[in-house]
Amino acid sequence: MGQQQLLLLVLAAVIVGAAILLGISLFGQGAAQANQEAVVHDIMNIASRAQTWYRRPVAMGGGGRNFAGLNGNLTPINWPASNTNGSYSISGGNATTATITGNGFEDGNDDGTPLQVVAIITPDSITSLTVTP
Repeated sequence: MGQQQLLLLVLAAVIVGAAILLGISLFGQGAAQANQEAVVHDIMNIASRAQTWYRRPVAMGGGGRNFAGLNGNLTPINWPASNTNGSYSISGGNATTATITGNGFEDGNDDGTPLQVVAIITPDSITSLTVTP
């Protein structure tokens, strides 16, 4: 009878170990998905602030219908270059478009590089949103 109980104990330990490994794997995937969604949300906030800044006259601290003042600088729209979700930059600012790039802290597809979200904005829309996991 002791040998059968030992076998059941070993079997139970293997099942518990497999369940723990599965839980860790699912948690990692959930963290990457949550980070991606948070970075996309931040990009949308940055885009909205940039579009508002674009419309505001220069005399009132805005862009005067030009994104050029945001080129490489998030300070005019009062957004930090990095937060708990990732790091952000804005580039290519000219009279009609700007490109916002957000790099998350999680690796969405286990290739060794963190996820990246790129949005191209115009004065009244987001013309492109690309997510690279």
